[in-house]
Amino acid sequence: MKLRLPGLRHAQGTVRIPLFPLRTVLFPGGLLPLKVFEQRYIAMTKACLAEDRPFGVCLITRGDEVSRPGAGAAPQFAHVGTLARITAWDMPQLGILHVAAEGATRFRVERHEVEASGLVVADVVPIAAEPPVAMDAAQAPLARLLELIASRVGAHQFPAQQDYADASWVGYRLAEFLPLPLPIKQSMLEVNDAGVRLAVLQKFLADQGLL
Repeated sequence: MKLRLPGLRHAQGTVRIPLFPLRTVLFPGGLLPLKVFEQRYIAMTKACLAEDRPFGVCLITRGDEVSRPGAGAAPQFAHVGTLARITAWDMPQLGILHVAAEGATRFRVERHEVEASGLVVADVVPIAAEPPVAMDAAQAPLARLLELIASRVGAHQFPAQQDYADASWVGYRLAEFLPLPLPIKQSMLEVNDAGVRLAVLQKFLADQGLL
């Protein structure tokens, strides 16, 4: 079944979106605060707000978040990312946007190009959401650890909708909050099996003596 995303242009099974490569991994349901000051991303944010459409977040694998004079090509980035929908914004001073976004559907980049402004636009294929999988008894320590993390980071940094009984939700939240190397976080995003993701995280935590 093809996923249809309102506000995006569809062509041959793909959708075209602007990309915001960052040195972070956004997971479905995750929160993403951004300070936007480069003109290409201010224009992108305004367009997304005006048209009520998302942008894509991909992990930078080589290069810089902020463009530098004479830097040349756009940064290299992972080809599996997550759609980000803007939930709130503010402009506390001229030329700087504070944006709050939330992770939605994952996607895979099929092709991309860099516009004259430096903005990367890509044709992407949405990745279907994982089916709900219940946590089992052996995974209960992971849910308890996540509840502890949530109590410590504070409600403002944690998604309002919480489901400690769902393996995908628990796995995504642990992957984003644990101090994992970015390539490992990216691999957790790319895994399409909630059970496998939790098993990897459980082994990591056990090896670190945290479980």
